[in-house]
Amino acid sequence: MGDESKVEFLCQRCQQALKLDPSLCNIDEHTLAELSLPISPSPQIDITAQASSLDRLVLPARLTDSAGNGFTLVGESGEEASISHQLRVSSELFDMLSDNSQVDHPLCEECTDSLLESMEQQLELAEKDSQEYQEYLTSLNNETEESSSVSALEAELQQLLEEESDLMKELENLKVDDAKVSVQLEEQVRKREELEKEEERYWREYSKHKQQLLKAEDKYRSLDSQLRNTQHQLEKLKKTNVFNATFHIWSSGHFGTINGFRLGRLPSVPVDWNEVNTAWGQTVLLLYSLCRKISLNLTKYQLVPYGNFSYVKVLSENKDLPLYWSGGFKLIWDTKFDAGMAAFLDCLQQFKEEVERGDSGLRLPYEMERGKIKDPATGSWYSVKIQFNSEDQWTKAMKYMLINLKWGIAWVTSKYTKASSSGN
Repeated sequence: MGDESKVEFLCQRCQQALKLDPSLCNIDEHTLAELSLPISPSPQIDITAQASSLDRLVLPARLTDSAGNGFTLVGESGEEASISHQLRVSSELFDMLSDNSQVDHPLCEECTDSLLESMEQQLELAEKDSQEYQEYLTSLNNETEESSSVSALEAELQQLLEEESDLMKELENLKVDDAKVSVQLEEQVRKREELEKEEERYWREYSKHKQQLLKAEDKYRSLDSQLRNTQHQLEKLKKTNVFNATFHIWSSGHFGTINGFRLGRLPSVPVDWNEVNTAWGQTVLLLYSLCRKISLNLTKYQLVPYGNFSYVKVLSENKDLPLYWSGGFKLIWDTKFDAGMAAFLDCLQQFKEEVERGDSGLRLPYEMERGKIKDPATGSWYSVKIQFNSEDQWTKAMKYMLINLKWGIAWVTSKYTKASSSGN
């Protein structure tokens, strides 16, 4: 081996290499044995008995144990034996220091200073705590020595015990009251649930009746609206002249018209026979309706309204007289159309006689007799027949006949409107 510096120790905190003082290597066996004695007795712990309760036991490392692990300095020279002795002495010294403290040795100078500062702070805290404990112990001893303070405390304790007893009794009474209140609370909860169910049932009934009321109100408003509309229509119908609305008689130049259909023909205006036949159908229907309105039963004839093919039926002969014609060539002996128009004029004459009977005050403007109509302005008579007659005179006769029917409409409407008003 070289010199002494080849054997190095490391600081157990910062792991820096240490340079040992030479005096540590000159300690003899007697001094080393005295240093190995414990500074303060430590409790004996049986590690073997407690090994079963420990998961893992790690014993502190010892420098001297390295001698038994195969690390031995081999040599015969005196220098090598001295180094081995120095290493053993230093190791035992450091192990003794580690066993008697909670810090592993060796330590460098800086770590030792830091450790000393920490231990001094802990010492100051311990001394401060010790002083506080001592002061508290002194105050306790002083209080114990005063007998008056003890009796006062005993009296206070007795009073507190009596108060505790009273409070316990009060607590028992409160528990009884609490049990009663709990029973009452349960009863009130049950009643509340019943009331809630009854309220829910009431609201369901209310909603049901409210819905029925709304439906009834809607139905009432609908019926009221229908009633007002019906009353309005009724008033409108009461004021409406049914015959005038159904059979509108007017004049268009030389022609008399019913519902817009011309009844007559002129050489200059050859009205189509389909229009003339339609006008005759409307005229027959009008006289038929007027006779029914006044309950007039015609004699000898019966009016049969049949549109463009209306006719007059001769009751005694059971013969039909047409009030329509297709036009074209007409034979002299074919007089059914003329006979039909004369029969119709006879029916109109019967209606005139019926309405002029009594105090009706009605006088038709044109006098009728045996198939002719008289113009009061000129005193001329005009035949309703076509044979041996001009189209101009026949058209005038048709116009005067329609005017008489218009007067008949006015009289029937006036009479039966008054009767209806007086009946209401």
